[in-house]
Amino acid sequence: PALLVLVHYCSGSASAIFNGNGHDYVTAADRYGYIIVVPEATRSEKCFDVSTPAALRRDGGSDSTGIMSMVAYARQRYNVDPGRIVVSGFSSGAMMTNVLAAQYPDVFSAGSAFSGVPAGCFATTNGSLWNSQCSGGQLIKTAQQWGDQARAMYPGYTGRYPRMQLWHGTTDTTLAYPNFGEEIKQWTNLNGLSQTPAFTDHPQSSWTRTRYGNTGTQATVEGISISGVGHQLPLNGQIAYAISFLGLDG
Repeated sequence: PALLVLVHYCSGSASAIFNGNGHDYVTAADRYGYIIVVPEATRSEKCFDVSTPAALRRDGGSDSTGIMSMVAYARQRYNVDPGRIVVSGFSSGAMMTNVLAAQYPDVFSAGSAFSGVPAGCFATTNGSLWNSQCSGGQLIKTAQQWGDQARAMYPGYTGRYPRMQLWHGTTDTTLAYPNFGEEIKQWTNLNGLSQTPAFTDHPQSSWTRTRYGNTGTQATVEGISISGVGHQLPLNGQIAYAISFLGLDG
């Protein structure tokens, strides 16, 4: 079977995402037979650490390392297909999706991040797990700089990076909309692609979808911006698109 790591939002929990806004992944798992790993943040704010030096280094010992030990357990226990291990999350979980895909590109084949920020954007040096410059959309870098920041999380790695699907509402004030463009810079760079879309369409009237590299359903990089919507993704029906992108409907 394939394996999905499903990562919850700040103030959330494993059961909240499993029974709530991530439940379309659960019903699809019953249909397609994939395994879901649902980590839960344990600190009081129920946010995942995507900020500390330990969190932003492969096997650094923070939340990303803990999640990967869950993945290792599930792989062994359920004889998972190593070519179909994917990750998705919302908000704090979307930030972790970016981090996991950057740190463990040899494990994950694809990711889908709803309302996140680039891997490393939330980095802090004072122990805080919140970076208001990043959340406010004020951390603007070149594609090469974002790519280098991700590559530094797994030094010496020269292999392929995961395919990535990125979702964002244009009026998001929690993790501001400029982060969407910064994520696209990072993942096109990691995949050796131009930042110019190879394909653009509107699956729904308020959606603008851009694809980079391979332009099919499983594009190399796909960005979907939702006009006039804030920090409330995923909306009804969106996870179906993520399931197809991630290749979980095989």
